[in-house]
Amino acid sequence: MQEKVVEKIEEIEENIWESIKEFLDLGIHFGSGENKINLTVGVILTLILVLIVVKYILKYIRKFLTRKMDETDKLKFISAFKFFNYVVYIIVFFVILGMTGINITPFLAASAALLVGLGLALQDLFQDVIGGIFIILDKSLLVGDIIEVDGKVGKVLEIKLRTTRAVTRDDKIIIIPNHILIRNSIYNYTQNRKTTREHVSVGVAYGSDTDRVKKLLLESLSNQSNVLKKPSPFVTFEDFGDSALLFNLNFYINDSFKVPRLRSEIRFTIDRLFRENNIIIPFPQRDVHYYPNSKES
Repeated sequence: MQEKVVEKIEEIEENIWESIKEFLDLGIHFGSGENKINLTVGVILTLILVLIVVKYILKYIRKFLTRKMDETDKLKFISAFKFFNYVVYIIVFFVILGMTGINITPFLAASAALLVGLGLALQDLFQDVIGGIFIILDKSLLVGDIIEVDGKVGKVLEIKLRTTRAVTRDDKIIIIPNHILIRNSIYNYTQNRKTTREHVSVGVAYGSDTDRVKKLLLESLSNQSNVLKKPSPFVTFEDFGDSALLFNLNFYINDSFKVPRLRSEIRFTIDRLFRENNIIIPFPQRDVHYYPNSKES
């Protein structure tokens, strides 16, 4: 009796599996041999299941890579990561397409040719996108950094996937393709810290009291609130020039973006102090000797 019950259960299980198999095999079947195509319920369910699994795997990878990023960098990385998601979904789609029996070789060949054409046509675009991803990941450039590109100084306002926007010292927006930022040498004034050392150069006439010049140069910074007290400003005697003694007034500030205006204010002060103390700022002079013709015509 027990054996019959077991056999009956096995028969029921076998019928259930046969029913499930028949259900999964429902669909479109056409062609024959190697060219036979099977688009069934089982293939569709497999595609859905694989896409769900891939989605969660990609989500986990994204969370793992962005776990130590701040909110701004995280949003930028997510926008860049979407590009990778599309590539993965396309690969999964072709794999499932191959499971149906469809020959995907022509699709792959056409896709390869298309990608080569797009790669040549959109080479700079791809370089910009890859550059944007690298900048976001390694944090070689941050919003608020002051950089110099092609002789122009700007403060970074926004880093996008393809371009970086910065505002120059004359309040003009400069849009920089990201591949330039990873291909060329870029001066970053504030990468290591906000404090930078600046200087103002000046020349005085030979015979001037150099100690007095040094004192007046340091005095010109006394009313400049943007100049830091520590590290302390200092004066260097640079060289003996052709027509002047050359000095550099060195000082430290926290906002190098305002350097041109600050240098201008310091130069105004230096000029006033030098005139009040009879320190002459020379200018190049040339002696022209004229020898008139003494012969009578």
